[in-house]
Amino acid sequence: MDEFELEDNLEFILQSIQELIEDQGDDNPFGEVNQNELLANLVNYDQDNLMPDVSAEDVANGKDVQGIPWEKMLFPRDQYREMKMRSYKNYQNLSYAREDALEHCKHVEKDSPYYDFQYNTRRARPSIVHFQLRNLVWATSKHDVYTVHNQSLTHWSSLDQISIELINGDDCIIPKQRGHGSQSVSMVQFTTMAVDEDLLVLGGFQGELICKRLEDDGIVFSTRVTEDENAITNSLEIYEDPNGSRRLVAANNDCSVRIFDTEYFDLLNHYVFPWSVNSVSVNPDGTLFAVLGDHEDGLVFDPKCGKAIGKLTGHLDYSFSSAWHPDGNILATGSQDTTCRLWDIRNLSQSLAVLGGRLGSIRCIKFSSDGRFLATAEPIDFVHIYDSFADYGKSHEINFFGEIAGLSFSPDTEALYIGVADQTYGGLMEFSRRHQHHYLNCLW
Repeated sequence: MDEFELEDNLEFILQSIQELIEDQGDDNPFGEVNQNELLANLVNYDQDNLMPDVSAEDVANGKDVQGIPWEKMLFPRDQYREMKMRSYKNYQNLSYAREDALEHCKHVEKDSPYYDFQYNTRRARPSIVHFQLRNLVWATSKHDVYTVHNQSLTHWSSLDQISIELINGDDCIIPKQRGHGSQSVSMVQFTTMAVDEDLLVLGGFQGELICKRLEDDGIVFSTRVTEDENAITNSLEIYEDPNGSRRLVAANNDCSVRIFDTEYFDLLNHYVFPWSVNSVSVNPDGTLFAVLGDHEDGLVFDPKCGKAIGKLTGHLDYSFSSAWHPDGNILATGSQDTTCRLWDIRNLSQSLAVLGGRLGSIRCIKFSSDGRFLATAEPIDFVHIYDSFADYGKSHEINFFGEIAGLSFSPDTEALYIGVADQTYGGLMEFSRRHQHHYLNCLW
């Protein structure tokens, strides 16, 4: 992982627009437009005033899901989309042609929506610390969501329409637990998170690990897992091992994967890899890890024996996300080569399928708990939901404008939350699952 922060998206967009405006080719989407007027239009917003929330009723009445006033813009939504598609430059660590990555992509049919827009709140607008880490949204029910805004960890209740700060990273965080490596931390920039039942865990830019039990006040445990200068906590996951014990696994930029117990947070195991570890995910029975990092190949790792038992070969760039299907047989991996690959864990000789993105890297991947849907998020603008019942050959594409901070299905699969980290039109978007009640047809 590269250790620098997210570049300013507005500056990048303006630079890209300037390049397109100066392009006098026939396919210039702006045509002959006054440059100063166009650029002024793009930046003419009041950053001090919070945009109002947007409801499904608002959208039914013609409002944009992000509240973008397209009628006041110099060009309509489809032209702006065309500009973004042309100007966006995907970040690569390795050299390759994108066409090579997309060469074997599966043909995917656009399907009717699986999830319908419900609500977009600005009061839980997430933000991003590191441009390659996009796992900062976590739903524990269809009404309860945890997300990060700047140095603040907040809980959003869609029922009460209230956002409450639970942890402020700027404060000196003093853990209740002493010993077992616990220590105070402060000025923490949150980079990743995970929530399971009553336990919430956060990772930080300097290798911090912060653990909170949701039913208690305060922080139960905090520490820096490493003193290495290259220490970013990239990935966290809470799981149950084959013995039924609850564990926490952390992946860090110091080439390490660490396993902690979740009672006293003792360090149980420490595994070192040849490259920085960007993502670790655990299969449903807790016996295998998917380990991805600063290498085009990933590993399937057995934590019991401490050895890799398989290699994931096919991606052309570094990978930052993975998820296991609830049946434990299918693993999905997301790469900066703009693809998500599906692997049958019973035969890793080649990937089962390749799913291509529209613009950029696949930064976040989640399966719904029933295994029906696979959701993948690009760095900006696009979330794809694939139907596993259609062999991933059908998808629902959700498109908007802004950096994606993360996505999360609710445990009952009834809600999908997407965090958009745009300074003006960002927010936490809620979608509700669409149900096809075919039995009603027999009444007519």
